[in-house]
Amino acid sequence: MSEDRVDQAPETLKTTPLHALHRELGAKMVPFAGYDMPVQYPMGILKEHQHTRAHAGLFDVSHMGQVRLTGDDPAAALEALVPGDIKGLKPGRMRYTLFLNEGGGILDDLMVTNAGDHLFLVVNAARKEHDVAHLRAGLAGRAEVEVLEDAALLALQGPDAAGVLARFVPEAATMAFMSHLPATVDGVPVVLTRSGYTGEDGYEISCAAADAEGIARTLLAQPEVAAIGLGARDSLRLEAGLCLYGHDITEETTPVEAALEWALAKRRRQEANFPGAAVILDQLANGAPRRRVGLRPEGRQPAREGAGIADADGATIGTVTSGGFGPTVNGPVAMGYVTTEHAGVESPVTLMVRGKPLGARVAALPFVPQRYYRG
Repeated sequence: MSEDRVDQAPETLKTTPLHALHRELGAKMVPFAGYDMPVQYPMGILKEHQHTRAHAGLFDVSHMGQVRLTGDDPAAALEALVPGDIKGLKPGRMRYTLFLNEGGGILDDLMVTNAGDHLFLVVNAARKEHDVAHLRAGLAGRAEVEVLEDAALLALQGPDAAGVLARFVPEAATMAFMSHLPATVDGVPVVLTRSGYTGEDGYEISCAAADAEGIARTLLAQPEVAAIGLGARDSLRLEAGLCLYGHDITEETTPVEAALEWALAKRRRQEANFPGAAVILDQLANGAPRRRVGLRPEGRQPAREGAGIADADGATIGTVTSGGFGPTVNGPVAMGYVTTEHAGVESPVTLMVRGKPLGARVAALPFVPQRYYRG
């Protein structure tokens, strides 16, 4: 799931339960979504990225919001706010979905898990307060909204993640992709989910804040695991073609424009009873004016967020929303929005980088194969 970036003055920043451990490990700390967070460790962003792709990386994502929904039918209640099929979500399964406004714009993206007697939600850090207020207003009288303030969240990602976690939770090795499992790690209660935002196989580990450092140290003691900061998290998700809220998706972008139609459940499209349904269904039927695409700049210079995109005649057709160097593809990669007529793969475009034109082509997403566990 994506995350927004919001810088704040250091004196106002919050910290996660792993803050002291980050300092001990030599992390460079930066403001991120209102928190003091590690952007990199002494290994450096490039090597952290490569280590996650080759082995396993441990990420602190405790700044994200964890929410419990309870009530007579919280799934039916939540469907008033999202276009996903929440009522059809079986116990132990999870789903990616979107909070939408009445114009079809994306208020946030989130993960929803059917934990049996409740729904478990994970929302983006910079949108936590907004999302909780949105939930409480939208679900008033139908479901109770409990923010899990004393919970931490770790992400273990990479091809060795399953083997590492199975040393402590044998059942983790055969967990299905997008599933949920209560378990214990060294006798400590945790809740595992199997998803991730790097394109690699991996897990999220929710636990009590007081237990987070012990679990992190246990996992970091495994030879395959290294601590990974936000810098590599960003380059990993960009290579995987995954959106960052506030950049690639916003209140001004619809799921159709963002190439997220797969998050619009068939039953919900037929019912047309989610926020923004009229706009979104029209775009599904008749096309959207613009489209999120991958971009491969020529040469080695990356194109950053905000760079203009022009067609062969020099007319502006869009904007880069995320961009940087892709260590796995060994070259610059970017995502952005272009007018639909220019969204075809291999379409030539020009990126305006620091006032100078840079040739590029529209590319298929993701830039690297996604390696989620499929059983």
